[in-house]
Amino acid sequence: MTAIDLRPSPIAGTWYDGNPTRLAKQVDAYLQKAHPPALEGHILGVIAPHAGYIYSGITAGFAFKPVQGMDVDLVVIFSPLHAYHPAPFLTTAHQGYQTPLGSILVDQDVLRRVDVELCKISGIRLTAVHNDPEHSLEIELPFLQRTLNKEFKLLPLMVRTHAPDLLCQLGKIIAGLIQNKKCLLVASTDLSHFKTEQVAHQYDSVMLEAIQHFSPEEALQAEQTGTGFACGVGAVAAMLWTARFMGATSVQILHHSTSAETTGDRSYVVGYGAAVVLKQE
Repeated sequence: MTAIDLRPSPIAGTWYDGNPTRLAKQVDAYLQKAHPPALEGHILGVIAPHAGYIYSGITAGFAFKPVQGMDVDLVVIFSPLHAYHPAPFLTTAHQGYQTPLGSILVDQDVLRRVDVELCKISGIRLTAVHNDPEHSLEIELPFLQRTLNKEFKLLPLMVRTHAPDLLCQLGKIIAGLIQNKKCLLVASTDLSHFKTEQVAHQYDSVMLEAIQHFSPEEALQAEQTGTGFACGVGAVAAMLWTARFMGATSVQILHHSTSAETTGDRSYVVGYGAAVVLKQE
C-alpha cells in the first residue's frame, strides 16, 4: 500500500505537548475549565486563538467546548499565513496533517473543487505548499480531535489577502460546495499584539465588537483604520462570509483574555478571543 503523505508537525512539543497522553489531558483540562453561556441556535463556526496552549488554551477551551460531541464530516479551517507569500490563498500540498493525537486527512475532492471554482470566478488558484511552518492552522487540530464525535476530513485554507471582494467570493464558493455536508467552520486568529494590557483591551474590544456584529466588512475596516487588530482578520472575514452564505444569523463572543494572565507582564501582551457563529433553528 502507498504511504499517505502527512504534513509533519513543526510545533508539537513546543507550542503544545508532544506526548499524546499528556496532550489529550492538557486539551481536556482546558475544555473542562470552560463554561460558555447558553447558545441560541445551531453552531456553524467557531473563532479560536492560536498561541501556544499555555497562553491561549483557556480561551481556546471556550471556543471549542460548545462543539464537544458534534457529529461533523468536514472541518473548514481558515487561518492566516504569518510568513510572507505573494499568493492570496494557500493550502497544504500534503494529503493530511499529523498531530500527536493522530492523522487528519484533507478532503481532496472539496479542495479541488474550491480551486476550480475560485479560478473560474477570479482567475486565482489555491497555492499548495509542502512543509509549511504555519502554526495557526495546526494549533486548532488537537482541540478538534478531542471534541468532535468522530473522525473528520479537513479543508485547510491559509488566507493572506484582506481584499473584501476576494474574501467574499471565496466564502460564496465554499458555502455552495459544502452546504449539504455536516460541516464546521473554524477561523484561527489572535487579537492585538504587543501593546500594554490597557491598550490591548481597547483594540480587542473594537475587533470583537465588529465580529459580534457579524460584519466581516467592519472587521476589515477596523484593521485598515488601525482601530482594531487581528492577525487572522482575513481568515475571520472569509469564515464569516462563508457562514453568512450558509444562513448563519448571529455571532456570540464567549471569552477574551490576554497573555498577561499567564506571564504577569501587562506591558507587552497579546489578546485572545473566542466566539461562535450561529444559525437559528
